[in-house]
Amino acid sequence: METRMMLYTKRADFQKIAEEFGIDQVTARILRNRDVVGEEQIRRYLFGKLSDLPEAALLPDMEKAAELLLQLIREGKHIRVVGDYDIDGVCATYILQKGLLRVKEVMQERPEGKEQASGASGAVIDHVIPDRIRDGYGINLQIIEAAVSDGVEAVLTCDNGIAALKELREAKERGLKVIVTDHHEVRLDPAGEEQLPPADAIVNPKLSKSAYPEKNICGAVVAWRLLERLYEKTGIPRREWEAFLEFAAVATVGDVMELQGGNRIIVREGLRRMNAGCENPGLAKLVEVCGLAGKRLTAYHIGFVIGPCINAGGRLESAETALQLFLCGSPENSLPLALHLQELNEERKAMTEQGVEEAARQAESLYPEDQVLVLFLPKLHESLAGIVAGRIREKYGKPCFVLTEGAEAVKGSGRSIEAYHMFQGLCGVSELLEKFGGHPMAAGLSLRRENLEAFRRELNRQAGLSPEDFRKTVWIDAAMPVSYVTERLVQELALLEPFGPGNEKPVFAEKAVRLRDLRVIGKNRNVLRCRVQEGAGPGVDGILFGEADRMREELSAMDQVNILYYPEINEYNGIRRLQIVISEYFS
Repeated sequence: METRMMLYTKRADFQKIAEEFGIDQVTARILRNRDVVGEEQIRRYLFGKLSDLPEAALLPDMEKAAELLLQLIREGKHIRVVGDYDIDGVCATYILQKGLLRVKEVMQERPEGKEQASGASGAVIDHVIPDRIRDGYGINLQIIEAAVSDGVEAVLTCDNGIAALKELREAKERGLKVIVTDHHEVRLDPAGEEQLPPADAIVNPKLSKSAYPEKNICGAVVAWRLLERLYEKTGIPRREWEAFLEFAAVATVGDVMELQGGNRIIVREGLRRMNAGCENPGLAKLVEVCGLAGKRLTAYHIGFVIGPCINAGGRLESAETALQLFLCGSPENSLPLALHLQELNEERKAMTEQGVEEAARQAESLYPEDQVLVLFLPKLHESLAGIVAGRIREKYGKPCFVLTEGAEAVKGSGRSIEAYHMFQGLCGVSELLEKFGGHPMAAGLSLRRENLEAFRRELNRQAGLSPEDFRKTVWIDAAMPVSYVTERLVQELALLEPFGPGNEKPVFAEKAVRLRDLRVIGKNRNVLRCRVQEGAGPGVDGILFGEADRMREELSAMDQVNILYYPEINEYNGIRRLQIVISEYFS
Protein backbone atom coordinates (compact mmCIF):
# COMPACT_ATOMS: atom_id res chain seq x y z
CA MET A 1 0.00 0.00 0.00
CA GLU A 2 1.38 3.38 -1.05
CA THR A 3 2.04 5.88 1.72
CA ARG A 4 1.62 9.61 1.20
CA MET A 5 3.27 11.96 3.67
CA MET A 6 1.71 15.35 4.27
CA LEU A 7 2.88 18.21 6.48
CA TYR A 8 0.19 20.17 8.33
CA THR A 9 0.23 23.82 7.30
CA LYS A 10 -2.60 25.16 9.47
CA ARG A 11 -1.94 28.69 10.65
CA ALA A 12 -2.29 30.32 14.04
CA ASP A 13 -0.39 32.64 16.37
CA PHE A 14 1.59 29.82 17.97
CA GLN A 15 3.70 32.16 20.08
CA LYS A 16 0.60 33.79 21.58
CA ILE A 17 -1.01 30.41 22.33
CA ALA A 18 2.23 29.17 23.89
CA GLU A 19 2.55 32.24 26.13
CA GLU A 20 -1.13 32.19 27.14
CA PHE A 21 -1.15 28.55 28.21
CA GLY A 22 2.49 28.15 29.26
CA ILE A 23 3.30 25.56 26.62
CA ASP A 24 5.90 25.09 23.90
CA GLN A 25 5.14 26.42 20.42
CA VAL A 26 5.44 22.85 19.13
CA THR A 27 2.60 21.84 21.44
CA ALA A 28 0.58 24.86 20.32
CA ARG A 29 1.10 23.82 16.70
CA ILE A 30 -0.16 20.27 17.43
CA LEU A 31 -3.30 21.68 19.05
CA ARG A 32 -4.03 23.65 15.88
CA ASN A 33 -3.33 20.57 13.77
CA ARG A 34 -6.03 18.75 15.76
CA ASP A 35 -8.46 21.64 15.10
CA VAL A 36 -8.44 22.65 18.75
CA VAL A 37 -8.96 26.40 18.37
CA GLY A 38 -10.08 29.18 20.66
CA GLU A 39 -9.33 29.73 24.33
CA GLU A 40 -12.20 27.59 25.64
CA GLN A 41 -11.46 24.61 23.39
CA ILE A 42 -7.77 24.69 24.24
CA ARG A 43 -8.49 24.93 27.96
CA ARG A 44 -10.92 22.00 27.77
CA TYR A 45 -8.46 19.96 25.73
CA LEU A 46 -5.52 20.53 28.07
CA PHE A 47 -7.25 20.69 31.44
CA GLY A 48 -10.88 19.51 30.95
CA LYS A 49 -12.62 17.71 33.81
CA LEU A 50 -15.78 15.65 34.17
CA SER A 51 -17.67 18.84 34.95
CA ASP A 52 -16.99 19.88 31.33
CA LEU A 53 -19.04 16.98 29.93
CA PRO A 54 -22.37 17.88 28.30
CA GLU A 55 -25.41 17.62 30.55
CA ALA A 56 -26.75 14.05 30.67
CA ALA A 57 -30.31 15.41 30.43
CA LEU A 58 -29.56 16.47 26.84
CA LEU A 59 -29.71 12.84 25.75
CA PRO A 60 -33.12 12.02 24.27
CA ASP A 61 -35.65 10.40 26.64
CA MET A 62 -33.12 10.58 29.48
CA GLU A 63 -35.64 11.91 32.01
CA LYS A 64 -38.34 9.55 30.81
CA ALA A 65 -36.02 6.53 31.10
CA ALA A 66 -34.77 7.52 34.58
CA GLU A 67 -38.26 8.16 35.93
CA LEU A 68 -39.58 4.90 34.51
CA LEU A 69 -36.74 2.88 36.05
CA LEU A 70 -37.30 4.50 39.45
CA GLN A 71 -41.01 3.77 39.21
CA LEU A 72 -40.34 0.14 38.30
CA ILE A 73 -38.00 -0.29 41.27
CA ARG A 74 -40.42 1.52 43.58
CA GLU A 75 -43.18 -0.88 42.51
CA GLY A 76 -41.00 -3.94 43.03
CA LYS A 77 -40.87 -4.96 39.38
CA HIS A 78 -38.47 -7.39 37.73
CA ILE A 79 -36.03 -5.54 35.43
CA ARG A 80 -33.70 -7.41 33.09
CA VAL A 81 -30.67 -5.71 31.59
CA VAL A 82 -29.94 -7.05 28.09
CA GLY A 83 -26.35 -6.35 27.06
CA ASP A 84 -23.93 -7.37 24.37
CA TYR A 85 -20.96 -9.72 24.30
CA ASP A 86 -18.21 -7.25 23.40
CA ILE A 87 -16.18 -4.97 25.66
CA ASP A 88 -18.66 -2.10 25.33
CA GLY A 89 -21.65 -4.31 26.05
CA VAL A 90 -19.99 -6.00 29.02
CA CYS A 91 -18.99 -2.67 30.57
CA ALA A 92 -22.46 -1.20 29.95
CA THR A 93 -24.13 -4.25 31.48
CA TYR A 94 -21.88 -4.06 34.54
CA ILE A 95 -22.63 -0.34 35.01
CA LEU A 96 -26.39 -0.83 34.84
CA GLN A 97 -26.55 -4.07 36.84
CA LYS A 98 -24.38 -2.79 39.66
CA GLY A 99 -25.83 0.72 39.54
CA LEU A 100 -29.49 -0.30 39.60
CA LEU A 101 -28.86 -2.60 42.56
CA ARG A 102 -27.38 0.37 44.39
CA VAL A 103 -30.43 2.49 43.53
CA LYS A 104 -32.68 -0.26 44.88
CA GLU A 105 -30.60 -0.43 48.07
CA VAL A 106 -30.87 3.32 48.65
CA MET A 107 -34.60 3.36 47.95
CA GLN A 108 -35.00 0.72 50.65
CA GLU A 109 -32.79 2.58 53.13
CA ARG A 110 -34.20 6.06 52.58
CA PRO A 111 -37.81 5.54 51.63
CA GLU A 112 -40.39 8.24 51.22
CA GLY A 113 -42.67 5.92 53.15
CA LYS A 114 -43.05 2.32 54.25
CA GLU A 115 -44.94 1.44 51.09
CA GLN A 116 -41.99 2.46 48.88
CA ALA A 117 -39.54 0.52 51.02
CA SER A 118 -41.65 -2.59 50.77
CA GLY A 119 -42.02 -2.21 47.03
CA ALA A 120 -38.34 -1.57 46.36
CA SER A 121 -37.31 -4.56 48.46
CA GLY A 122 -39.23 -6.80 46.08
CA ALA A 123 -37.58 -5.43 42.93
CA VAL A 124 -35.44 -7.89 40.99
CA ILE A 125 -32.60 -6.68 38.78
CA ASP A 126 -30.72 -9.23 36.69
CA HIS A 127 -29.13 -9.42 33.29
CA VAL A 128 -28.56 -11.52 30.21
CA ILE A 129 -25.82 -11.21 27.60
CA PRO A 130 -26.55 -12.92 24.27
CA ASP A 131 -24.25 -15.74 23.26
CA ARG A 132 -22.26 -14.64 20.24
CA ILE A 133 -22.69 -17.95 18.39
CA ARG A 134 -26.10 -19.13 19.56
CA ASP A 135 -27.93 -15.80 19.77
CA GLY A 136 -25.96 -13.38 17.63
CA TYR A 137 -25.91 -9.64 18.25
CA GLY A 138 -28.51 -7.91 20.39
CA ILE A 139 -31.85 -8.77 21.90
CA ASN A 140 -33.75 -11.52 20.11
CA LEU A 141 -37.07 -13.34 20.32
CA GLN A 142 -35.61 -16.15 22.46
CA ILE A 143 -34.41 -13.62 25.04
CA ILE A 144 -37.86 -12.02 25.11
CA GLU A 145 -39.57 -15.39 25.44
CA ALA A 146 -37.27 -16.30 28.34
CA ALA A 147 -37.96 -12.95 30.00
CA VAL A 148 -41.71 -13.52 29.86
CA SER A 149 -41.27 -17.04 31.20
CA ASP A 150 -39.14 -15.72 34.08
CA GLY A 151 -41.71 -13.12 35.09
CA VAL A 152 -39.65 -10.17 33.87
CA GLU A 153 -41.71 -6.99 33.60
CA ALA A 154 -39.23 -4.64 31.94
CA VAL A 155 -36.21 -5.02 29.66
CA LEU A 156 -33.44 -2.44 29.61
CA THR A 157 -31.08 -2.79 26.66
CA CYS A 158 -27.54 -1.44 26.56
CA ASP A 159 -25.26 -1.22 23.54
CA ASN A 160 -28.07 -2.68 21.44
CA GLY A 161 -31.76 -2.39 20.69
CA ILE A 162 -32.03 0.52 18.25
CA ALA A 163 -32.32 -1.87 15.28
CA ALA A 164 -34.47 -4.52 17.03
CA LEU A 165 -37.80 -3.40 15.57
CA LYS A 166 -39.42 -6.84 15.31
CA GLU A 167 -38.02 -8.12 18.58
CA LEU A 168 -39.10 -5.15 20.69
CA ARG A 169 -42.51 -5.07 19.03
CA GLU A 170 -42.92 -8.60 20.32
CA ALA A 171 -41.79 -7.50 23.78
CA LYS A 172 -44.39 -4.75 23.88
CA GLU A 173 -47.10 -7.12 22.66
CA ARG A 174 -46.16 -9.48 25.48
CA GLY A 175 -46.73 -6.69 28.00
CA LEU A 176 -43.13 -5.75 28.80
CA LYS A 177 -41.92 -2.23 29.47
CA VAL A 178 -39.02 -1.48 27.13
CA ILE A 179 -36.18 0.98 27.67
CA VAL A 180 -33.49 1.14 24.98
CA THR A 181 -30.04 2.58 25.64
CA ASP A 182 -27.82 2.37 22.58
CA HIS A 183 -25.36 4.34 20.46
CA HIS A 184 -25.55 2.61 17.10
CA GLU A 185 -26.75 4.19 13.87
CA VAL A 186 -30.50 4.62 13.42
CA ARG A 187 -31.96 2.97 10.34
CA LEU A 188 -33.85 5.14 7.88
CA ASP A 189 -36.68 4.14 5.55
CA PRO A 190 -36.56 5.01 1.83
CA ALA A 191 -38.12 8.39 2.60
CA GLY A 192 -35.39 9.18 5.12
CA GLU A 193 -37.61 8.73 8.18
CA GLU A 194 -36.17 7.09 11.28
CA GLN A 195 -37.20 3.48 11.85
CA LEU A 196 -37.41 3.20 15.62
CA PRO A 197 -38.38 0.23 17.76
CA PRO A 198 -41.55 0.52 19.85
CA ALA A 199 -40.19 1.41 23.29
CA ASP A 200 -41.21 3.41 26.33
CA ALA A 201 -37.94 5.33 26.14
CA ILE A 202 -35.00 5.38 23.71
CA VAL A 203 -31.76 6.93 24.92
CA ASN A 204 -29.44 7.22 21.93
CA PRO A 205 -27.38 10.29 20.99
CA LYS A 206 -27.83 9.53 17.29
CA LEU A 207 -31.60 10.12 17.30
CA SER A 208 -32.54 13.15 15.21
CA LYS A 209 -34.20 14.75 18.23
CA SER A 210 -31.08 14.41 20.37
CA ALA A 211 -29.78 17.66 21.84
CA TYR A 212 -26.64 15.94 23.13
CA PRO A 213 -23.77 17.68 21.28
CA GLU A 214 -21.46 14.65 21.12
CA LYS A 215 -22.98 11.89 19.00
CA ASN A 216 -20.08 9.42 18.96
CA ILE A 217 -20.14 8.05 22.49
CA CYS A 218 -20.12 4.33 23.23
CA GLY A 219 -22.93 2.28 24.73
CA ALA A 220 -21.28 2.12 28.15
CA VAL A 221 -21.10 5.93 28.29
CA VAL A 222 -24.83 6.14 27.47
CA ALA A 223 -25.48 3.71 30.32
CA TRP A 224 -23.13 5.65 32.61
CA ARG A 225 -24.92 8.94 31.93
CA LEU A 226 -28.28 7.28 32.63
CA LEU A 227 -26.91 6.05 35.94
CA GLU A 228 -25.78 9.59 36.69
CA ARG A 229 -29.38 10.81 36.49
CA LEU A 230 -30.62 7.89 38.58
CA TYR A 231 -28.05 8.61 41.29
CA GLU A 232 -28.89 12.31 41.25
CA LYS A 233 -32.58 11.58 41.62
CA THR A 234 -32.03 9.19 44.56
CA GLY A 235 -29.43 11.32 46.34
CA ILE A 236 -26.54 8.90 45.90
CA PRO A 237 -23.21 10.79 46.24
CA ARG A 238 -21.64 11.74 42.94
CA ARG A 239 -18.37 10.04 43.88
CA GLU A 240 -20.17 6.68 43.69
CA TRP A 241 -21.21 7.40 40.10
CA GLU A 242 -17.68 8.52 39.27
CA ALA A 243 -16.39 5.16 40.52
CA PHE A 244 -17.77 3.64 37.29
CA LEU A 245 -15.62 6.00 35.21
CA GLU A 246 -12.91 3.40 34.62
CA PHE A 247 -15.46 1.20 32.83
CA ALA A 248 -16.70 4.09 30.71
CA ALA A 249 -13.08 4.75 29.73
CA VAL A 250 -12.27 1.10 28.98
CA ALA A 251 -15.38 0.79 26.80
CA THR A 252 -14.67 4.05 24.94
CA VAL A 253 -11.21 2.85 23.93
CA GLY A 254 -12.27 -0.76 23.38
CA ASP A 255 -15.14 0.25 21.09
CA VAL A 256 -12.76 2.51 19.11
CA MET A 257 -14.58 5.77 19.71
CA GLU A 258 -12.93 9.00 18.59
CA LEU A 259 -10.91 10.51 21.43
CA GLN A 260 -12.23 14.00 21.06
CA GLY A 261 -14.24 16.27 23.36
CA GLY A 262 -15.99 14.41 26.15
CA ASN A 263 -14.62 11.02 25.08
CA ARG A 264 -11.09 12.29 25.57
CA ILE A 265 -11.96 13.64 29.03
CA ILE A 266 -13.59 10.35 30.02
CA VAL A 267 -10.60 8.28 28.92
CA ARG A 268 -8.00 10.64 30.37
CA GLU A 269 -9.74 10.83 33.75
CA GLY A 270 -10.49 7.12 33.71
CA LEU A 271 -6.84 6.29 33.07
CA ARG A 272 -5.78 8.68 35.81
CA ARG A 273 -7.98 6.82 38.29
CA MET A 274 -6.83 3.41 37.06
CA ASN A 275 -3.20 4.48 37.46
CA ALA A 276 -3.98 5.50 41.04
CA GLY A 277 -5.38 1.98 41.60
CA CYS A 278 -8.45 0.44 39.98
CA GLU A 279 -11.45 0.66 42.29
CA ASN A 280 -12.92 -2.54 40.90
CA PRO A 281 -11.03 -5.60 42.25
CA GLY A 282 -11.70 -7.64 39.12
CA LEU A 283 -10.35 -5.00 36.77
CA ALA A 284 -7.33 -4.51 39.05
CA LYS A 285 -6.60 -8.24 38.94
CA LEU A 286 -6.90 -8.30 35.15
CA VAL A 287 -4.38 -5.45 34.92
CA GLU A 288 -2.09 -7.48 37.18
CA VAL A 289 -2.25 -10.78 35.27
CA CYS A 290 -1.63 -8.87 32.03
CA GLY A 291 1.73 -7.81 33.50
CA LEU A 292 0.78 -4.14 33.76
CA ALA A 293 0.81 -3.67 37.52
CA GLY A 294 2.97 -0.68 38.41
CA LYS A 295 3.16 0.57 34.82
CA ARG A 296 1.61 3.82 33.66
CA LEU A 297 -1.47 2.67 31.82
CA THR A 298 -2.33 4.35 28.52
CA ALA A 299 -5.06 3.99 25.92
CA TYR A 300 -2.70 1.60 24.12
CA HIS A 301 -2.79 -0.83 27.06
CA ILE A 302 -6.59 -0.79 27.09
CA GLY A 303 -6.89 -1.22 23.34
CA PHE A 304 -4.25 -3.89 22.83
CA VAL A 305 -3.78 -5.71 26.15
CA ILE A 306 -6.67 -5.34 28.62
CA GLY A 307 -9.49 -4.94 26.10
CA PRO A 308 -8.70 -8.08 24.07
CA CYS A 309 -8.77 -10.13 27.28
CA ILE A 310 -12.23 -8.79 28.15
CA ASN A 311 -13.41 -9.55 24.61
CA ALA A 312 -11.87 -13.03 24.59
CA GLY A 313 -14.57 -14.45 26.87
CA GLY A 314 -17.39 -13.37 24.56
CA ARG A 315 -15.47 -14.52 21.50
CA LEU A 316 -14.53 -18.06 22.52
CA GLU A 317 -16.78 -18.96 25.47
CA SER A 318 -19.10 -16.52 27.21
CA ALA A 319 -19.04 -12.81 27.99
CA GLU A 320 -20.31 -13.78 31.44
CA THR A 321 -16.73 -14.60 32.41
CA ALA A 322 -15.66 -10.96 32.10
CA LEU A 323 -18.88 -9.67 33.65
CA GLN A 324 -18.55 -11.98 36.65
CA LEU A 325 -14.93 -10.87 37.02
CA PHE A 326 -16.15 -7.31 37.52
CA LEU A 327 -19.09 -8.30 39.72
CA CYS A 328 -17.26 -10.73 42.02
CA GLY A 329 -16.02 -8.02 44.38
CA SER A 330 -12.85 -9.60 45.81
CA PRO A 331 -9.24 -10.07 44.63
CA GLU A 332 -9.27 -13.74 45.67
CA ASN A 333 -12.35 -14.66 43.64
CA SER A 334 -11.23 -12.58 40.68
CA LEU A 335 -7.83 -14.25 40.15
CA PRO A 336 -9.03 -17.47 38.44
CA LEU A 337 -11.43 -15.49 36.23
CA ALA A 338 -8.71 -13.03 35.21
CA LEU A 339 -6.27 -15.85 34.45
CA HIS A 340 -8.88 -17.66 32.38
CA LEU A 341 -9.55 -14.55 30.28
CA GLN A 342 -5.84 -14.15 29.67
CA GLU A 343 -5.57 -17.80 28.57
CA LEU A 344 -8.53 -17.40 26.23
CA ASN A 345 -6.89 -14.37 24.69
CA GLU A 346 -3.70 -16.28 23.98
CA GLU A 347 -5.78 -18.96 22.26
CA ARG A 348 -7.59 -16.25 20.31
CA LYS A 349 -4.28 -14.80 19.10
CA ALA A 350 -3.17 -18.11 17.59
CA MET A 351 -6.51 -18.65 15.85
CA THR A 352 -6.41 -15.10 14.51
CA GLU A 353 -2.99 -15.58 12.90
CA GLN A 354 -4.27 -18.62 10.99
CA GLY A 355 -7.31 -16.67 9.82
CA VAL A 356 -5.23 -13.71 8.65
CA GLU A 357 -2.99 -15.99 6.57
CA GLU A 358 -5.96 -17.55 4.77
CA ALA A 359 -7.71 -14.21 4.28
CA ALA A 360 -4.56 -12.66 2.78
CA ARG A 361 -4.21 -15.60 0.39
CA GLN A 362 -7.79 -15.08 -0.85
CA ALA A 363 -7.39 -11.31 -1.16
CA GLU A 364 -4.28 -11.66 -3.32
CA SER A 365 -5.26 -14.66 -5.44
CA LEU A 366 -9.01 -14.19 -5.95
CA TYR A 367 -9.90 -10.52 -5.54
CA PRO A 368 -6.83 -8.35 -6.20
CA GLU A 369 -8.88 -5.77 -8.18
CA ASP A 370 -11.83 -5.48 -5.78
CA GLN A 371 -12.29 -2.15 -4.02
CA VAL A 372 -14.19 -3.77 -1.14
CA LEU A 373 -12.85 -7.14 -0.06
CA VAL A 374 -15.41 -9.82 0.79
CA LEU A 375 -13.57 -12.89 2.06
CA PHE A 376 -15.29 -16.17 2.99
CA LEU A 377 -13.49 -18.27 5.61
CA PRO A 378 -16.00 -20.99 6.53
CA LYS A 379 -13.79 -22.62 9.18
CA LEU A 380 -12.86 -19.41 10.99
CA HIS A 381 -14.41 -18.99 14.43
CA GLU A 382 -17.07 -16.40 13.67
CA SER A 383 -16.11 -14.31 16.71
CA LEU A 384 -12.76 -13.57 15.05
CA ALA A 385 -14.16 -12.21 11.79
CA GLY A 386 -13.90 -8.58 12.86
CA ILE A 387 -10.31 -8.93 14.05
CA VAL A 388 -9.23 -10.62 10.83
CA ALA A 389 -11.08 -8.02 8.77
CA GLY A 390 -9.23 -5.27 10.63
CA ARG A 391 -5.86 -6.87 10.00
CA ILE A 392 -6.59 -7.29 6.29
CA ARG A 393 -7.84 -3.71 6.07
CA GLU A 394 -4.52 -2.57 7.53
CA LYS A 395 -2.49 -4.79 5.21
CA TYR A 396 -4.15 -3.78 1.93
CA GLY A 397 -5.73 -0.43 2.78
CA LYS A 398 -9.16 -1.58 1.58
CA PRO A 399 -12.53 -1.97 3.30
CA CYS A 400 -12.87 -5.62 4.22
CA PHE A 401 -15.66 -7.99 5.22
CA VAL A 402 -14.72 -11.41 6.60
CA LEU A 403 -17.56 -13.93 6.53
CA THR A 404 -17.83 -17.33 8.20
CA GLU A 405 -20.25 -20.26 8.13
CA GLY A 406 -22.86 -19.85 10.84
CA ALA A 407 -25.39 -22.43 11.97
CA GLU A 408 -28.21 -20.97 9.86
CA ALA A 409 -26.56 -18.33 7.68
CA VAL A 410 -23.27 -16.81 6.64
CA LYS A 411 -22.19 -14.29 9.28
CA GLY A 412 -19.43 -11.76 9.38
CA SER A 413 -17.94 -8.42 10.29
CA GLY A 414 -16.36 -5.60 8.38
CA ARG A 415 -13.75 -2.93 9.01
CA SER A 416 -13.46 0.12 6.82
CA ILE A 417 -11.24 2.98 5.69
CA GLU A 418 -12.00 6.69 6.11
CA ALA A 419 -13.26 7.09 2.56
CA TYR A 420 -15.89 4.33 2.80
CA HIS A 421 -18.97 4.56 5.06
CA MET A 422 -19.48 0.88 5.81
CA PHE A 423 -22.97 1.11 7.33
CA GLN A 424 -24.26 3.10 4.35
CA GLY A 425 -22.61 0.57 2.05
CA LEU A 426 -24.63 -2.19 3.67
CA CYS A 427 -27.81 -0.13 3.43
CA GLY A 428 -27.27 -0.06 -0.32
CA VAL A 429 -27.41 -3.88 -0.51
CA SER A 430 -29.87 -4.46 2.33
CA GLU A 431 -32.15 -6.60 0.15
CA LEU A 432 -29.40 -9.25 0.09
CA LEU A 433 -28.97 -9.31 3.87
CA GLU A 434 -30.80 -11.05 6.67
CA LYS A 435 -29.55 -8.71 9.37
CA PHE A 436 -26.99 -5.92 9.66
CA GLY A 437 -25.93 -2.96 11.73
CA GLY A 438 -22.91 -0.87 12.59
CA HIS A 439 -20.94 2.35 12.16
CA PRO A 440 -19.09 4.16 9.35
CA MET A 441 -15.91 2.24 10.20
CA ALA A 442 -17.27 -1.15 11.31
CA ALA A 443 -20.33 -3.32 10.76
CA GLY A 444 -21.77 -6.78 11.29
CA LEU A 445 -24.12 -8.76 9.07
CA SER A 446 -25.67 -12.09 8.16
CA LEU A 447 -26.89 -13.33 4.78
CA ARG A 448 -27.87 -16.49 2.97
CA ARG A 449 -25.04 -18.47 1.38
CA GLU A 450 -26.59 -18.16 -2.06
CA ASN A 451 -26.44 -14.34 -1.80
CA LEU A 452 -22.73 -14.26 -1.03
CA GLU A 453 -21.41 -13.64 -4.54
CA ALA A 454 -24.13 -11.09 -5.31
CA PHE A 455 -23.25 -9.31 -2.06
CA ARG A 456 -19.59 -9.06 -3.07
CA ARG A 457 -20.45 -7.95 -6.59
CA GLU A 458 -22.99 -5.28 -5.58
CA LEU A 459 -20.82 -3.82 -2.82
CA ASN A 460 -18.04 -3.30 -5.31
CA ARG A 461 -20.36 -1.95 -8.01
CA GLN A 462 -21.70 0.68 -5.62
CA ALA A 463 -18.43 1.46 -3.78
CA GLY A 464 -17.46 4.50 -5.86
CA LEU A 465 -13.91 4.68 -4.49
CA SER A 466 -11.02 6.28 -6.35
CA PRO A 467 -7.33 5.26 -6.37
CA GLU A 468 -6.62 8.24 -4.12
CA ASP A 469 -8.89 6.75 -1.42
CA PHE A 470 -6.58 3.76 -1.01
CA ARG A 471 -3.39 5.69 -0.34
CA LYS A 472 -2.34 5.67 3.28
CA THR A 473 -1.73 9.22 4.46
CA VAL A 474 0.68 10.01 7.27
CA TRP A 475 0.27 13.56 8.58
CA ILE A 476 3.41 15.18 9.95
CA ASP A 477 2.85 17.68 12.76
CA ALA A 478 6.19 19.47 12.50
CA ALA A 479 9.62 19.23 10.94
CA MET A 480 11.60 19.21 14.18
CA PRO A 481 15.30 18.51 14.74
CA VAL A 482 15.90 15.79 17.32
CA SER A 483 18.23 18.23 19.08
CA TYR A 484 15.15 20.33 19.94
CA VAL A 485 13.72 17.51 22.04
CA THR A 486 14.04 17.94 25.81
CA GLU A 487 12.66 16.05 28.77
CA ARG A 488 10.40 19.01 29.49
CA LEU A 489 8.93 18.85 25.98
CA VAL A 490 8.30 15.11 26.30
CA GLN A 491 6.51 15.67 29.59
CA GLU A 492 4.47 18.45 28.02
CA LEU A 493 3.45 16.26 25.09
CA ALA A 494 1.92 13.90 27.67
CA LEU A 495 -0.74 16.60 28.17
CA LEU A 496 -2.02 15.64 24.71
CA GLU A 497 -2.78 12.06 25.75
CA PRO A 498 -4.73 9.83 25.49
CA PHE A 499 -3.89 9.16 21.87
CA GLY A 500 -6.18 7.30 19.54
CA PRO A 501 -8.71 7.82 16.73
CA GLY A 502 -9.40 11.53 16.33
CA ASN A 503 -6.46 12.44 18.56
CA GLU A 504 -3.58 10.68 16.89
CA LYS A 505 -0.13 10.57 18.40
CA PRO A 506 1.97 13.44 17.02
CA VAL A 507 4.40 12.68 14.23
CA PHE A 508 7.65 14.63 13.81
CA ALA A 509 10.06 14.56 10.90
CA GLU A 510 13.71 15.30 10.32
CA LYS A 511 15.77 15.04 7.17
CA ALA A 512 19.29 13.75 6.62
CA VAL A 513 20.13 12.14 9.94
CA ARG A 514 22.61 9.32 10.40
CA LEU A 515 21.68 6.12 12.24
CA ARG A 516 24.74 4.59 13.89
CA ASP A 517 25.56 1.71 16.26
CA LEU A 518 22.73 -0.47 14.92
CA ARG A 519 21.94 -3.34 17.33
CA VAL A 520 19.19 -5.99 17.10
CA ILE A 521 17.69 -6.87 20.48
CA GLY A 522 14.74 -8.84 21.84
CA LYS A 523 14.12 -12.59 21.86
CA ASN A 524 12.00 -12.23 18.71
CA ARG A 525 14.63 -9.99 17.08
CA ASN A 526 11.98 -7.34 16.47
CA VAL A 527 13.71 -4.33 18.04
CA LEU A 528 16.51 -2.29 16.51
CA ARG A 529 18.45 0.16 18.68
CA CYS A 530 20.63 2.88 17.24
CA ARG A 531 22.17 6.29 17.78
CA VAL A 532 20.51 9.13 15.87
CA GLN A 533 22.96 11.85 14.87
CA GLU A 534 22.42 15.18 13.16
CA GLY A 535 25.41 17.27 12.16
CA ALA A 536 28.33 17.00 14.56
CA GLY A 537 26.18 16.73 17.70
CA PRO A 538 26.30 13.82 20.16
CA GLY A 539 22.94 12.50 18.98
CA VAL A 540 20.19 10.73 20.87
CA ASP A 541 19.14 7.13 21.42
CA GLY A 542 16.72 5.74 18.84
CA ILE A 543 14.59 2.63 18.56
CA LEU A 544 12.65 0.96 15.74
CA PHE A 545 10.16 -1.92 15.94
CA GLY A 546 9.61 -4.52 13.23
CA GLU A 547 11.82 -6.89 11.25
CA ALA A 548 15.01 -5.76 12.94
CA ASP A 549 17.49 -7.83 10.93
CA ARG A 550 16.07 -6.57 7.63
CA MET A 551 16.05 -2.96 8.86
CA ARG A 552 19.65 -3.19 10.07
CA GLU A 553 20.76 -4.48 6.68
CA GLU A 554 18.92 -1.68 4.86
CA LEU A 555 20.11 1.08 7.16
CA SER A 556 23.72 -0.10 7.15
CA ALA A 557 23.81 0.68 3.44
CA MET A 558 22.38 4.18 3.86
CA ASP A 559 24.57 7.10 4.84
CA GLN A 560 21.72 9.45 5.63
CA VAL A 561 17.99 8.91 6.03
CA ASN A 562 14.83 10.94 6.59
CA ILE A 563 12.83 9.83 9.60
CA LEU A 564 9.41 10.16 11.20
CA TYR A 565 9.52 9.86 14.97
CA TYR A 566 8.04 10.53 18.39
CA PRO A 567 10.16 11.37 21.47
CA GLU A 568 9.87 9.66 24.84
CA ILE A 569 11.75 9.05 28.09
CA ASN A 570 13.31 5.63 28.50
CA GLU A 571 13.70 4.77 32.18
CA TYR A 572 15.78 1.73 33.14
CA ASN A 573 17.32 0.93 36.52
CA GLY A 574 16.46 4.40 37.72
CA ILE A 575 18.27 6.11 34.83
CA ARG A 576 16.19 8.37 32.56
CA ARG A 577 17.34 9.02 28.99
CA LEU A 578 15.76 10.76 26.03
CA GLN A 579 14.85 8.39 23.23
CA ILE A 580 13.07 8.73 19.92
CA VAL A 581 10.85 6.02 18.48
CA ILE A 582 11.29 5.94 14.70
CA SER A 583 8.09 4.92 12.91
CA GLU A 584 9.27 5.40 9.27
CA TYR A 585 12.56 5.91 7.45
CA PHE A 586 13.22 6.62 3.80
CA SER A 587 15.97 7.98 1.57
